[in-house]
Amino acid sequence: MMDQNQGLKRELKSRHIFMIALGGVIGTGLFLGSGYTIHEAGPGGAIVAYLVGGFVMYLTMLCLGELAVAMPDAGSYQTYATKHISPAAGYVVGWMSWLNWSATIGIELIAVSILMKRWFPDVPSWIWCVVFAVLLFAINALSSRSFAEVEFWFASIKVITIIAFII
Repeated sequence: MMDQNQGLKRELKSRHIFMIALGGVIGTGLFLGSGYTIHEAGPGGAIVAYLVGGFVMYLTMLCLGELAVAMPDAGSYQTYATKHISPAAGYVVGWMSWLNWSATIGIELIAVSILMKRWFPDVPSWIWCVVFAVLLFAINALSSRSFAEVEFWFASIKVITIIAFII
């Protein structure tokens, strides 16, 4: 359990926070899965699906924002579940979060290998997975401000790519 007296550091600038949030909602699914979604649901169905999913996430983020303002602890939703439901619920939420992010990392590595195979078809997928896993680890091993700067530029690339697709 985290020390609840531990303070939060304020190392990020507002531009970092904005682009981390924006880049976080623009996942590889937008680049890899939108074509399939539009094919299966049609343009209208895809728009409705994205709007419904976005609305549910908006409500979730409102709740987490309220909790973060009410209890600015050095923790996350695991801390909130522990305090307001039970320590067992917090324990389960923590492990489910770990499982979620463990699976997400694997899925993202597979997605990046699919994207890289388009440009380098002769390079095996596992090599791309290893290269980007090492890169991901190196970025996350940096300080939070350095991570935020890298994330700012990666999110900017995503936004510029989407704007280029629209134009």
